[in-house]
Amino acid sequence: MIWKVKVRFMTDEYDSSQRKENSYAKVLKKQITINLSDEIVDYFKSQSAECKIPYQTLIKLYLQNCIDRQAKPKLEWFLLELRVLGFEFF
Repeated sequence: MIWKVKVRFMTDEYDSSQRKENSYAKVLKKQITINLSDEIVDYFKSQSAECKIPYQTLIKLYLQNCIDRQAKPKLEWFLLELRVLGFEFF
């Protein structure tokens, strides 16, 4: 028995000249890898349990909030800690 199948392509049915730009393209996210201490991950996991949202989302929201507030990192404590460990920068 031989089957005959008619194949139709989407281009036969749709006029792509009227297509619009992907409105979600501006909100696409970039996947990164970041090493975080257990303390940081545990903190955000406990906070996310209270908020009932995934901890990765909570971290993203926190970082977005820093951007919105134009928060600047305060590194004085970090530099002091490094000096205590024997690192010199200046």
